[in-house]
Amino acid sequence: MHARAPERLEVRHISPGVTFGRILRGAGLDADEYDNLLLAFDEQANPRRIRSGAEVRIRWRGKPERLAAVEVGLDRDRTVLLERAGGGWMSSVVRLPVTTDTIRATGEIESSLWSAVVDLAELREMPETDRDRLVARLDRVFQWQIDFSRQLRVGDTFRFAFERQKRPDGSMRSGRLLAAELVNDGRPLHAVWFVPDREEPGDWFDLEGRSVRRAFLKKPLRLAHISSGFTNRRFHPVLRTWRPHRGVDYAARPGSPVEATGRGVVARREWSDSYGRVIDIRHANGFLTRYAHLSGWAGGTAVGSSVEQGQLIGYVGMTGMATGPHLHYEMHRSGRPVNPLVIDVPSGEPVPEAARERWERERDERLDMLPGFGGIETLRVRRASAGATDGGR
Repeated sequence: MHARAPERLEVRHISPGVTFGRILRGAGLDADEYDNLLLAFDEQANPRRIRSGAEVRIRWRGKPERLAAVEVGLDRDRTVLLERAGGGWMSSVVRLPVTTDTIRATGEIESSLWSAVVDLAELREMPETDRDRLVARLDRVFQWQIDFSRQLRVGDTFRFAFERQKRPDGSMRSGRLLAAELVNDGRPLHAVWFVPDREEPGDWFDLEGRSVRRAFLKKPLRLAHISSGFTNRRFHPVLRTWRPHRGVDYAARPGSPVEATGRGVVARREWSDSYGRVIDIRHANGFLTRYAHLSGWAGGTAVGSSVEQGQLIGYVGMTGMATGPHLHYEMHRSGRPVNPLVIDVPSGEPVPEAARERWERERDERLDMLPGFGGIETLRVRRASAGATDGGR
C-alpha cells in the first residue's frame, strides 16, 4: 500500500484587487494550463461573476510540488472542484450536504415577538441571522390577521413547528413554518402549511381550511407605529386648521422600505404639493391604495407597472406637507376613502374540496408537532367551553 503524497493547502479569497485569474497566475501555471483550467471552470460558472469574499482553496501535491486541485466557493452551498484529468482539467460542482430537522418551541410575549423568539432556549444554537429569518416567517404568516405593532399584547403566547435544512456548520439553507399558533388577547390564531395542488406552491390555512392570506396586508411597513389614525376631524400640523384625515400615518425612520399591501397596477406616481412623492395602486374589486410623503420610488413602479403584494415600492420620507418622516397610507373602495384598519378585505381561496381529506390528515399531523397542542379536538372542546364558536363546515 502506497502512502498518499503529501499535500499543501493554500487558501485565498476573491476581493476587489484579487481576481480568480490573478490567483491562478500566482500558482505558476504556464499559459496553456492556465487557459485549460479557466475553460474547465467556465463549464460550471462564469469566472467574472465570482462573488467578492469567495474562498479559493489551492491544493499542491507531490515532490516536487505540483498543482493538483482548485476549489472555488460559488456560494454557501456550492463549490466548483477542478482536478487534473490526464493532461487537462476536469470540473464538477460539489453541493454541501444538508440534514433536515424540525424545531418545536413555545413562548410568551414580554415586549415584542422578535425578542420573545430570538431568546428561546430551543434556538440557542441557531445563528442569529437564522433566528431573524424565523421571526420574519412568523410575522409574514400572521401579517394578514394581526398588526404586530399595535395589536400584540404582553402575555400573548405562541408555539410553532419549523422545518429547516441545516448545513454542517449549523446554518440554515432553507426553512418552512409547518404549523403555528398565536394567542392574541385570548384569541387563538392558527396557520398550517398545505399544498392543495402538487403542481402549485403551497400556502397557510386556518383550522377550517380557510386561507390566512388576505387581499391586503395589515400595513405597508414592517417596523413602524401609528402616529395618526383615520378620522373625520384632525388638526393639520402644517395648515394649522381642522380637517378630515382620510388615511393612517405610520411614523418610521427615513428610508424605511414601503411595501405594496396588495397586488395591483400602478395608477399614479408623481409629485404633489400636499402628498409629496406619492404612488397610487389600483387593485381588484374597486380598491385603490395610496402611499405618500415618500423620499423616493423603487424600481418597477412606473405608471402601468404590475406590482405584487409585499413588493418594495418606495421609501419613507417627509416630502410634501409633512413635519417629520412618516408614511401616509390611504385605502379607497369604489372611489370612497375607507379606514384600512377596520375594513373587511377579501381572503384567499380555501382548501379545495377535492383535497379536503388529505388536508385534514396533514393538518392534524402538523398540529400534533406543536408543543403541548393536544390535538385539534381538544382545542375545539376548549374553545366551545369558553363560549367560542367553531365556525365549522
